[in-house]
Amino acid sequence: MENRSGCLVCGKPLEYYDTEREMTCSICGERFPSAAGCVDGHYICDRCHARRGVETIISYCRESGSKNPVAMAQEMMGNPYIYMHGNEHHILVGAALIAAYRNAGGDVDLEAALQEMEARGGKYPGGSCGFWGCCGAAVSAGMFLSIVTGTTPLSGRTWGLANRLTGQALEAIGAMGGPRCCKRNTFTAIRVAADFVRENLGVEMEVPEKIQCGFSAENRECLRRRCPYHPGQFD
Repeated sequence: MENRSGCLVCGKPLEYYDTEREMTCSICGERFPSAAGCVDGHYICDRCHARRGVETIISYCRESGSKNPVAMAQEMMGNPYIYMHGNEHHILVGAALIAAYRNAGGDVDLEAALQEMEARGGKYPGGSCGFWGCCGAAVSAGMFLSIVTGTTPLSGRTWGLANRLTGQALEAIGAMGGPRCCKRNTFTAIRVAADFVRENLGVEMEVPEKIQCGFSAENRECLRRRCPYHPGQFD
C-alpha cells in the first residue's frame, strides 16, 4: 500500500487517451472501456480501485460523531486505501457531508443515507472531471443534498437546491483550474456544500476557516502555491 498515486500495480504515471479503448482490469480480469491506463499498460477498473476505500468510508462515517465534514474527509483520505486520485472520492464527499449533517442536527436516517450515497456515488466514473467537464466531487455534494432532502426528479424546491449546489461547487472547482486533484476538489465541494446547507436548510456544520492539505507531496500535478489549500499558503 505504499503507492497512493499513479498506477496501483507498478506506481508509474497514468496516461489519458482521446477516446475509450477496451482494457482488461489487472485485478479482476474483466474487460471495460476506459480512456486511462498506466504508461506500461496496466489498468484497474473503477470497482476494484475503490472497493477497499469505499468500505473504509462507509464504516468511518457510520461511527463518527463529528460535525466537521472537512476534518472527516482529511482523516479518511489519510487511510492507505483512499488513493491520491480516484472515484472513491465521489462517495467520500457526500458521505462526510451526510454524517456531519446528521451530527449537526439534520433529520436523516444515517444508515439508509450512507447506503444510498454508496450506490449513487459508485455509479459516477473516474476521470469525469476532464472527460465530461463535471467533477464527481461536486456531483457528490449534489447527491448528498438530494439524499438528505428526499429529492426526486418530480420534486420542487429541493430539486432546484440540489442542482444549484452542484453548480456552485463546479464553479468553485473550475475557477481554480487544472490539472485535476481529488483532494483539492473534495475540500472545495465540502466547503461550498456546508455554506449552502447553512443558508438554505438552516443546519450548521463545522467548517474550519482555513483548510490545509497534507497530501501535496503525493500529487505529481499539484498546483503548489496556486492551490488555496497548499501548505505554502500558511508559511
